[in-house]
Amino acid sequence: MHFLVLNGPNLNMLGIREPGIYGPDTYETLCDRVRRHAESRGVTVELYQSNHEGDLVDAIQRAYGTADGIVLNPGAYTHTSIALLDALKAVSLPAVEVHLSRVEDREPFRRQSYVRLACCRTITGHGIDGYLEAIDHLCEVVPCK
Repeated sequence: MHFLVLNGPNLNMLGIREPGIYGPDTYETLCDRVRRHAESRGVTVELYQSNHEGDLVDAIQRAYGTADGIVLNPGAYTHTSIALLDALKAVSLPAVEVHLSRVEDREPFRRQSYVRLACCRTITGHGIDGYLEAIDHLCEVVPCK
């Protein structure tokens, strides 16, 4: 199995940006933990991060025919991007929405998620472990080839 792990705006600033909310770990730490966990599950992963909405849409579209599932932390695009929602719908791959913080306990505008409409699960507030849970969930729902 092969999964795309996609990260949106400002996730490259982990460890610097509001560590009280997002934790002290860096983006490199996140990537290392995801790779190790995926390997332990017999899964390959492609990790991609962009601060640009169109780049994220392109990455989702490239996953069509090459990935078996998507782990997506859309960052601030969670609350604004119908384009990401439409891309997820277009490729019809199982997708899990992940957020490091509990977005439902934060500002009211963060409680709206467009991408959630195309995801089979949402994991919030578990920090980097949420990504590992998302991989585990996809391993359970993606049929073996």
